[in-house]
Order: sequence, then structure tokens, then C-alpha cells
Amino acid sequence: MGKVLNIKDEELREYFENGFQSMGMNYYPPCPQSEKVVGLTTHSDQFVLTILLEINEVEGLQIKKDEKWIPVTPFPNAFVVNIGVVLEIVTNGTYRSIEHNLIVNSIQGRLSIGTVYLIIYDGEMYPTSNLVSENNPLLFKRVTVEEYFRNLCARKLRGKSPLDALRIEHVQD
Repeated sequence: MGKVLNIKDEELREYFENGFQSMGMNYYPPCPQSEKVVGLTTHSDQFVLTILLEINEVEGLQIKKDEKWIPVTPFPNAFVVNIGVVLEIVTNGTYRSIEHNLIVNSIQGRLSIGTVYLIIYDGEMYPTSNLVSENNPLLFKRVTVEEYFRNLCARKLRGKSPLDALRIEHVQD
């Protein structure tokens, strides 16, 4: 990623070297009235990256594209990789986090294992310097990781609202 975006190694290390990884398992039991239940509400992952393995290949994950929900078809032994909000900020919007949700299945339970990569808690989040220019203005405010997560925990899990709170408004001439 750093080479493709011409981000200096030192700058990438500053962001990610002392970060940490966390894993979790999700089980969504079958629900006979699945149309009345949300497995996981609409959100964007608040991390750097999320890597997801859908264990039993039961559909449920959906992504939002052009204001429509698209089901993600699980493939055997394949990973789903989600760009997180932190990576969207660091790349100044070059890589975009994706809104997604999860619906439950009426017949089968859904099982997945996910791992997320987080940046160090006492660091800061901001776009890398080489991805900001006159033609590509700064899109996000600089914020401490602690402040970002404090604000995140104070909001409902809904869409990209935590990211939107950091956007810089640009006036068109």
C-alpha cells in the first residue's frame, strides 16, 4: 500500500508500527422472522483493516454501493477485507471505508471469524502529507486516537457518522 501511494516508510511506521490486532468470532443464529431483525446495523469499520472469514458460507453480509444494498456471496476459504475508517483518514480518502450491515438468515446460523488491525491508542490520526495537495485538499481533521474513540463510543453505530464528524468542508469557488 505504501509503495502504491508513495507513502514514506517512516510515516507508515509512525502510524502502524505499535498498533495491535484483535480477533473475534460472530455467530448469528437462524431467525424464523429474519425480515424483522437486523444482525448488525449499518456501519463502517472503525479500524485500519478488517479481515473476515465466513466459516459456514451463509449469506448475510451486505455492502452499500450507489445507495443500494448488495449481498456479498461467501466463497469457500476466501477472506473478505474491509478498509476501515482509520485507513480512509490516513490515505486522505484514496482508500474508502465501506458501509455494510449484516442480515440474519431464517434457516441457517451464520458463523464468521474476524480480525482487525488497530493503531496505537496514544497516537494521532491524520492524512499522510504526500496525499494532500492543491489538487487533493485535506479531507480530515487531525485527531488523537483517544479522542476519536471517545467520540465514537458516544455515538450510535450508524453509517459513517464518526468519519463525517472529522470531514473538513471545502468551499467551491
